[in-house]
Amino acid sequence: MTASTPLTTPDGRYIVVRGRLWRCTNPALPEPERQAWVERLMRARRAVAQAKRGSDPQAEREARDGVDEAKRALGERGPVWWTDGAPDFTRRKVENTPYAAWYRDVAAPNE
Repeated sequence: MTASTPLTTPDGRYIVVRGRLWRCTNPALPEPERQAWVERLMRARRAVAQAKRGSDPQAEREARDGVDEAKRALGERGPVWWTDGAPDFTRRKVENTPYAAWYRDVAAPNE
């Protein structure tokens, strides 16, 4: 793991950012589709920043809706993309999830 490569859970469902779990992109998405949605997500994030700088709440709302649409299409929000019935632990502290022991084992050497 490097500074630019986030720690990913062994099952590939989450990355760990500052001790919290964040859902990964659905690995079943075809690469061209994934890339198109990532590009839309980045444009929407830039639009959020621009709207905030311009103090334009309507534009910010529209841009945030674009972020949400892209994240849902990527599988990072909304219904989970896995099919085994496992719950979603997005935004939870990793220490309060079934990944706690794994995280203790892999994070300790990196601290």
